Amino acid sequence: MKKVIISVTNDLSTDQRVDKVANSLCNAGLSVLVVGRRVLNSEDLANRQYLTHRFNMFFNKKFLFYLEYNIRLFFFLLLRKSDILLSNDLDTLCANFLVSKLKQKKLVYDSHELFTETPELLNRPVVKFVWLSLENFFLKRINFAYTVSHSIANFYREKHGVHMSVIPNFPLTKKVHHIMSSKSLKTIIYQGAVNKDRGIDLMIESMVYVNAKLYIVGDGDLMKDMKQYVQKLKLEDKVSFTGKMDFNNLFEITKTADLGLSFEKDTCLSYRYSLPNKIFDYINAEVPVLVSDLPEFSGIIKSYSVGAILESRDAQSVARQITQLLLVPKINWAEQLLEAKQTYCWKNKEMELLSFFN
Repeated sequence: MKKVIISVTNDLSTDQRVDKVANSLCNAGLSVLVVGRRVLNSEDLANRQYLTHRFNMFFNKKFLFYLEYNIRLFFFLLLRKSDILLSNDLDTLCANFLVSKLKQKKLVYDSHELFTETPELLNRPVVKFVWLSLENFFLKRINFAYTVSHSIANFYREKHGVHMSVIPNFPLTKKVHHIMSSKSLKTIIYQGAVNKDRGIDLMIESMVYVNAKLYIVGDGDLMKDMKQYVQKLKLEDKVSFTGKMDFNNLFEITKTADLGLSFEKDTCLSYRYSLPNKIFDYINAEVPVLVSDLPEFSGIIKSYSVGAILESRDAQSVARQITQLLLVPKINWAEQLLEAKQTYCWKNKEMELLSFFN
């Protein structure tokens, strides 16, 4: 039985993509071990069909974290039997690449985003230079790679001359049982990181003018600031923060929403070319969406009438769009949502994924 070791720098509890990949490999008859790290209040990883290991880190931020993680990952991979190494994103690639060369093992690379073009690196030229140097060195030496969107794949082809397959972050199809709702107030959901340039502040400000309830499901660097912003605008009765949530429980909340939001700003190439799983999660839960006017986002709306594209980033204009979308009966979206749901599902990409490991 082939053994695959998958590595990622998060704590595994909310990473749907890694979980889907690991389960697909297990179902195909491979032995899978997923490596991550523990963070404060990490949830137990119950009912996983694959093995997991999480490092207890001494450092949890910036350079020292990445250095410690890759050193520990290097020795972990070096001392364990494996046939294939799967590295998720640039921050795990150094250890994986070195071990793959030392042990002559196959290396597969999964790029979840344009790591070197994230907003966190915009005003940090020295740090960005280091990551760009690593990216430039490694990518040209990797034979098996895939990413989440055609825009990112095209970027890497033009910049580094490397070919990446595209395996979007489609969800596992789940059935939605429609029941008559007795709720008097419409509900809106945002799921994902509460980080810079995700448009969380715009969502919150727009709620001043919207008669609905917004649920922000996730965590991140700006969580404290966004909670304070809600208090400043006196929106405690309209905006609720649930914190980080296991992705199986997340679906149960998402399917009850009337609208899903994804408001990333066009401030960096990472966001411009991104194709976040939350949009597909909304569609999978048969919930219409309101999304930023970014290439991959708008492509979905143009292919299927499952919502709308933001016309402006002015809070009152956003509020008008939200209100208009909430006035449309949910049944009116049903046909297009079901059609999109059948297209944007994991089984349509699973065989392509498995071809990397056969």
